[in-house]
Formats: sequence, C-alpha cells, structure tokens
Amino acid sequence: MAKTPLYDKHVEMGGKIVDFAGWDMPINYGSQVEEHHVVRQDAGMFDVSHMTVVDMKGDRVAEFLQKLLANNVDKIVGKPGKALYSCMLNEQGGVIDDLITYYMDDAWFRTVVNAATREKDIAWIEKQAAAFAVTVSVRDDVAMIAVQGPNAREKAMTVLGDAASAAGQLGVFFAAEIGDKFIARTGYTGEDGFEIMLPEAQAADFWQALADAGVKPCGLGSRDTLRLEAGMNLYGTDMDEEISPLEAALGWTISLDEGRDFIGRGPLEALKAKGVERKMVGLVLEDRGVLRGHMKIVTEAGEGETTSGSFSPTLGKSIAFARVPAGAGEQVQVEIRGKLLNAKVVKAPFVRNGKSCI
Repeated sequence: MAKTPLYDKHVEMGGKIVDFAGWDMPINYGSQVEEHHVVRQDAGMFDVSHMTVVDMKGDRVAEFLQKLLANNVDKIVGKPGKALYSCMLNEQGGVIDDLITYYMDDAWFRTVVNAATREKDIAWIEKQAAAFAVTVSVRDDVAMIAVQGPNAREKAMTVLGDAASAAGQLGVFFAAEIGDKFIARTGYTGEDGFEIMLPEAQAADFWQALADAGVKPCGLGSRDTLRLEAGMNLYGTDMDEEISPLEAALGWTISLDEGRDFIGRGPLEALKAKGVERKMVGLVLEDRGVLRGHMKIVTEAGEGETTSGSFSPTLGKSIAFARVPAGAGEQVQVEIRGKLLNAKVVKAPFVRNGKSCI
C-alpha cells in the first residue's frame, strides 16, 4: 500500500487508516460529522497528496490541450494561474477522468488528476502528447494539502510566511507559484480555501503548523459528504468511461461552439442532437431513511439508480445523485430495504458556502 508524506502525521493525530485506491489514507480522526461541520463553519484540512500532479510543457501545449480536453483552454490562456475544470474523454465520448488544468504560461500548463485513475490517465496523456512534442512530467516530488472552510484562507495565511500576501490576493479558481509552493484557490467542498502543493519534505511540518493554527485534520469520509452537498461528482461513482458528460450533469464543461476537434466530440454532438435518455439529478429523501449508491429509483418515466448518496449533516436530510430517465418528474421513489420511499428531485448543489441551496 502506498503512503503519502503525511502518513505518520495521520497516525500520530489518531486518523483511522483505510485503503483508498491503493493508498493508506485517513477516513476520519474520530467523528466524521464533526469534521464535516468544522469545514462548513470554520476550517479543516485534507491530505490530497494521493492525487497526481502533471506538468505539461512545450511550444504546442495549448494546441495539445485543445485536442485532449472537452472544455476549451482558450478560456484560460493568457491569464496566469487561471484554472479550468474539464473532462478528458475517450473516442466514444465517455469520461476517462475529470480534472483541473492551470495555465502557467504559453509553454506550461499544470493539471491534477484523480488518484484512482493515475496510471490510465498518464498513459492516455502521454499517448496524445507525442504528436505535439509536449513533455509530460509527473510531479511525485510534491505533497498536496487542501485547507477548506470560511476561515480557511485566513488561518492558512498565518503559516504561509512570505507567501501569505500573494496568496491573499488570489482570485477564485486562480493559482500561483509562490516561492517553493504552488497555491490554488480551489477545492472540493463547496467552501472557500486553498489547495497547496509543496515539497514533500516540508509537508509534515506544514501540516502540524496548520493544526497549531486551529485548522482541524479531516478525513476522506467528511470530504465525501462535503463534495456531495456541494454537487461535485466523484469519478468512478457518478461517471466513468461508459458515461458521457451529458449524462453526468457536466454539459457545462463541454465547449462545442468553436469548431474545435477534441477527442470524443463526434459522439457527444450526436448524443446531444438525439437527446440523452438519462439525466443526472439531485435527490432529497422526504421519508425516513438514508440514501446510498446503487439504489433503485422508480419514476413515472421508468427506473433509474442512485450513484452517490449519504446523510447530509448540513441539511439534516438524506441526499443523493441519481441517474434517471430524461422524462422523470419532480417526485420519485427510492427502494430502500424493500420499501418505496418518497424523494424530491432538486438541482445540485445542495449546499454552497455553508448555506442550503434547496
């Protein structure tokens, strides 16, 4: 099992270690619900060093990314540090992975891909990059810590030293290389904060400094309930290579209007013209119970299935993502333990910046 540079800190601080995509990671440090609430109300931190940082460099790197990504990198070119969320598709229009790409300069982009898809992502990127003479470098020398919550930036800046001033000037969805750190105002929780990449040798001391500044260590359990409340998909659960972005509520990440020939464009255009048979929706359970993944949904237009589900600590209700027939209405039923319970279809996100959106 692989370990991040923060593994010893997780053990020292009482983290319950589990296997996640081949990595020893903390699921929680005691109470998952308390960790969830601290991110919504104050500041929490997550070890995301298991995710893969990839630098892509070359004179034709922007042209390469126009081919590789369903979203249009022209949106960020010329804006140093600007981030773009996109799906990377196969030839059939299915999702190989969803990722964030940063424009650093005309010859350098940085992207962050998911831990569970690391090997196939790197192989796919390298295969496509060859024709564009783009150099692909996997940055296994860096650790990554996400600090999230309404007080996250303020508390993080107390331990960033000389980098604090520049970090404080970052706009939402922007990043900057500041000294030996790469600091991005991004996250996976629906709260403000930073994702900080730094040399792995510094990670443990920086984690401890954040803890000393009042940032609570949080595990994968609360990260999952936070991202679900925030309406953010999880790869392998809410989408995969058999699912198009149009069926995963990610149509907004596809740029079809400029005639760009990206991988998977043809099948996506055909699907859009035909109309999708399934759509991704949010669900709020109206009866008593807890929604989980892979539960049967009964609608007036046919059956569907939940993809992610959990009790929402912020709302005090059970919520889920579900893939249902395109003609499904606002009221559906979920089969839980042999009983059909009522649920309401809503538009995600469920929670943003600590407040209910439903």
